[in-house]
Amino acid sequence: MDCTKLKIIDSAMELIKEKGYSLTTTKEIALKAGINECTIFRKFNSKKDIVLEAMKLSKWNPNLSESDFAYIGDLKKDLIGFLKIYMQKVTPEMVKLSIGLRTPELYEYTADGIIKVPQVFKNVLIKYFKEMSEKGKLKYKNTEILAMTFISIAFGFVFLDASFGNKLTDLSKKEYIKNSVTIFIDGIN
Repeated sequence: MDCTKLKIIDSAMELIKEKGYSLTTTKEIALKAGINECTIFRKFNSKKDIVLEAMKLSKWNPNLSESDFAYIGDLKKDLIGFLKIYMQKVTPEMVKLSIGLRTPELYEYTADGIIKVPQVFKNVLIKYFKEMSEKGKLKYKNTEILAMTFISIAFGFVFLDASFGNKLTDLSKKEYIKNSVTIFIDGIN
């Protein structure tokens, strides 16, 4: 991809992250990218096309995959590892961008890309909890509930961090991960 296209994409996505898709104009994108507005339309058909192209790039996509989640069969160590990986890839910046991409005029085009991340995490967790249950390491057997609860633990922290930074809590990510996994495991066993 050429340098000008990347500047347009980066500028657009930064603005969308800050103010949302609807409020971001091509004029502002051009200004931020340091180009003429007509250059945007030489490179892309529309503002929507900029976003769809950006979602293919790793800089603007957490690229979470099932292969990211290795485990050893130790419930506490594995779940701590899962949260670390999730929070490493699904950053507050990614959450802000995801919120910016949920505008009604764009959502039908971005929905599949946005839901892919929690869907991958859910699939990993369901498989993992099923395996741990079969090995007798879990008393609670509803893997769907376990997965959705654990996703909420992960996403909740990242979402609140994206929304409020450290204004809501001084807990470090490391402290949160360790203690929330301990509470989760104690609760299900």
